[in-house]
Amino acid sequence: MPLLGAHMSIAGGYYRAADEAARLGMDTVQIFTKSNAQWVAKPLSDDDVRLFREAVERHNLRRNCSHASYLINPATEEPEKRERAIAALVVELERAEAFGLDGVVLHPGAHKDAPREVGLDRVVAAIDETHRRTPGLRVQIYLEAMAGQGTCLGHRFEELAAMIDRAGDPDRLGVCLDTCHIFAAGYELTTQSGYDETMRQLDETIGIGRVRVFHLNDSKHPIGSRRDRHEHIGEGHLGDEPFRRLLNDPRFATVPMVFETKKEIRDGEEMDAVNLARLRSLKTLS
Repeated sequence: MPLLGAHMSIAGGYYRAADEAARLGMDTVQIFTKSNAQWVAKPLSDDDVRLFREAVERHNLRRNCSHASYLINPATEEPEKRERAIAALVVELERAEAFGLDGVVLHPGAHKDAPREVGLDRVVAAIDETHRRTPGLRVQIYLEAMAGQGTCLGHRFEELAAMIDRAGDPDRLGVCLDTCHIFAAGYELTTQSGYDETMRQLDETIGIGRVRVFHLNDSKHPIGSRRDRHEHIGEGHLGDEPFRRLLNDPRFATVPMVFETKKEIRDGEEMDAVNLARLRSLKTLS
């Protein structure tokens, strides 16, 4: 069974995210290691690190990751913003390393008025500089496949592959595939033939083995909408079948799968628990 989990809140202490994931019966967890909407991060204390690591070990949570701040734009052309993005990404990696996480999910950023190729080169340069400032760290950057809104980079597999291929240290890079994002970007997942073709393209460009984590989110909008709006599992335009295919695809048997759906209670039930149960019900192969 793939490792299933969700993005969990760190309110009240980082360890609480691990405790909450375990309470709901999850196998893995994704967190922010700082506020996702602020540049400044309060330094981690020894207790922050110790309590989180102890909770992860106590609950046997595995292949855990964090998500980088949404403010970071590695593709920016403005020198001051570029330096700020790199410095922030360095902090994200250092904090994830301290917590013993496997990776940091990163949005590749927006190229704005520049040509896409120029934007791709800027992302690579920012990643290379981040790696130069963080020698010896085990934690990887997971480039996230995007929905294609605006001038955001990474909504095509070829763009993610180009970032990895051009990087100075590609061994420190992986990919995060979000089902909502790639569907919104135009990749078919709802039919068997479409799923097979999407995975063929993935393997021929990025490589199946480069996928480090899945974000399992249904989509509020149809294929090709290029709109990033998550829906609960099975309640959007994807439906159950794409998730059934992923959960039973032996190529992804050891890849953690995390959902990022709305935290809410419906008819007395926590939707995190409902989404987890629904995903587990779709797993049919041993």
